[in-house]
Amino acid sequence: MTLLAVSGLVKRFGGLVATDGVDLTVVPGEVHAIIGPNGAGKTTLINQLSGEIAPDAGSIRFGGREIVAEPVFRRALAGLGRSYQITSVFPEFSVLVNVLLAVQAHEGHSFSFWRPLAGESALVERATAALTEVGLGAKADVPVSTLAHGERRQLEVAMTLASRPQLLLLDEPMAGMSLAESERMVELLGSLKGRYAILLVEHDMDAVFKLADRISVLVYGRVIACGSPAEIRANADVRTAYLGEQDLVA
Repeated sequence: MTLLAVSGLVKRFGGLVATDGVDLTVVPGEVHAIIGPNGAGKTTLINQLSGEIAPDAGSIRFGGREIVAEPVFRRALAGLGRSYQITSVFPEFSVLVNVLLAVQAHEGHSFSFWRPLAGESALVERATAALTEVGLGAKADVPVSTLAHGERRQLEVAMTLASRPQLLLLDEPMAGMSLAESERMVELLGSLKGRYAILLVEHDMDAVFKLADRISVLVYGRVIACGSPAEIRANADVRTAYLGEQDLVA
């Protein structure tokens, strides 16, 4: 079964073609990585999938249903979960409250700040489970402002997981991380593999080749290759366009 099927996706910004007839699929439980040089159109592609940018042409089918005209919130309710390149958390609130607010927003609950969120037992249970899943269960009550950068990225993943997604759209989750933080994130994403489908945009090639079941290479808005990590490493066009620049050929 194909969970996500993208066909002929095009987005133009004036004379710039950011995505140029992109085709890709994601099946349940797989990690499908999108790699490519800066300016290749990777984030623009993710933005089109999440509904933040409308494509000029093409189809996006999720769970067998056309969603290309659906707004962001309907895609989220359908099971598309999104994280961003830049952390999007509330540093003045606790770790748990950040996840609770994400759950509230996803469920369409009103933001009743005068009523303690901690009183919503079903929401608390769901948020706590997500924090435990990403390794932050022991830090539920600490302010987000005290977290290290890598822990904030873990929190964002927890906020996404709490929305009960079928597919995670992760846009450079290792951005700005130290080596140790990146290793922890790779371990976390590896633990999610098989339970969630993941579309991963990432510049950390070590992480990509450890995690990905399939890799699509985007260059100037076009997918120039798609295959297993071994096939992508061996692809002469990919080595010329991208991987060769990073001395990654094994």
